[in-house]
Amino acid sequence: MSAKKSDKSGAIREKIKSFPTGPGLYFMKGQKDKVLYIGKAKNLRSRVSSYFQPAGDLAVSRSPKITEMINKVKTVDFLETETEVDAMLQEARLIKDIRPPYNTDLVDDKTFPYLEITTGEDFPGVYITRKPRPAGSRLFGPFAGAKDLRGVLVVLQKIFKFRTCKLNISEHDPKRRFFRSCLLYSIKQCTAPCAARIDECEYKKIVTDLIKFLRSKRSTILRQLRKQMAEAAEAFAYEKAAMCRDRIRLIERLDRRGTPDENVQPEVFAADPTQALEQLQNLLQTPEPVRIIEGIDVADIGGAEAVGSLVKFIDGKPFKSGYRRFKIKTVKGIDDYAMIAEVVKRRYKYALRGEELWPDLVLIDGGLGHLRAAEAALKDMIAMNLHTLAQKKKAKKQAGAHNTRIAAIAKREEEIYLQGSNKPARLAANCPAHKLLQYVRDEAHRFAQHYHHILRSKKTLNKKS
Repeated sequence: MSAKKSDKSGAIREKIKSFPTGPGLYFMKGQKDKVLYIGKAKNLRSRVSSYFQPAGDLAVSRSPKITEMINKVKTVDFLETETEVDAMLQEARLIKDIRPPYNTDLVDDKTFPYLEITTGEDFPGVYITRKPRPAGSRLFGPFAGAKDLRGVLVVLQKIFKFRTCKLNISEHDPKRRFFRSCLLYSIKQCTAPCAARIDECEYKKIVTDLIKFLRSKRSTILRQLRKQMAEAAEAFAYEKAAMCRDRIRLIERLDRRGTPDENVQPEVFAADPTQALEQLQNLLQTPEPVRIIEGIDVADIGGAEAVGSLVKFIDGKPFKSGYRRFKIKTVKGIDDYAMIAEVVKRRYKYALRGEELWPDLVLIDGGLGHLRAAEAALKDMIAMNLHTLAQKKKAKKQAGAHNTRIAAIAKREEEIYLQGSNKPARLAANCPAHKLLQYVRDEAHRFAQHYHHILRSKKTLNKKS
């Protein structure tokens, strides 16, 4: 090992000593802080140290690809999480967003499942889904493991006797009295609302109890199951005791989940792109179809480590290779408008030079003020560029720039502001165009937040070292 390489490894090992011993994510970084690999760990310090043991032989203990990566690593950072489940869910999201070259898993479009309760129906059903309904349901999750979730759903159905069928059941349908219930009713795992064996009020009480159970610590049922397990063991009914033990484990695994708000999977809730783009073309009144949308957001805490993000959608779907991050350089303190202007200028200077294509729509995360800041920045850039070209006697029409539309979508009220108007556009909350704009906005917001958290973690770590 060369002296230079030894010094680098020694510096990294020294830095790792300040890593926490709890769960979280670690980031292997190469030149210019480029993330090469993202991993999760129960014990961050122990896990990351294993890559840099002075007497370790990575070629033997790890794959050749990992060995190649470690040779490129310049520094290592971490992001601490409260639980292992948080680490698992955040790892999947960050890998999809950042797409590090040495991560081969979790880069596809696979998502984590939810437990969905269709509360908008007369007789709500309970389902495992990766594509929830757009409205009229209550979601729990996303869950870390589909296999465990399927197992716990069976246990919960035995306790609460809710329906899992896809039948359309109405309280006022007189034909229900003549419907034959399925086997689940016979084995006492369903109350058979399909066959009018239970009325709407009584059934909804069951669903309310289920929701309370999913939101609570579930201590009562776990206590009952543990008591049944102990009684079965004392009576030498070991099969029954084992069944109780397995049910306890499954119910405890209900906690291996995130929340729909904190662990957003926007691809799960995406609208039909064809419909959405047609509606957007009508809304923006563009002569050509809206194909390329770029979303911009900024993130900061107290004006420190401010960052901007840009995400690109082509034909209504994320184009991850077009995602960009910007560390804010010219703005001091908290000034979202100035930060938006900086990102716009840094991003579209290449389009003004004719080196990149203009998008059909630039979507800003914010309200009317953010929209005006982006408009002004783009107008100034075009005017300055025209002046420069005129001085060189090469003035010509800025192809593409005049066709690019700018819009903004505010998070709190979900209001959409369009270029040239002071009033928000009226769009139904569940219309495809609205949902697509929300998808772009949420992607830009999360991409900015993830990058910001990484920078903030790095700053905190550097202070400790």
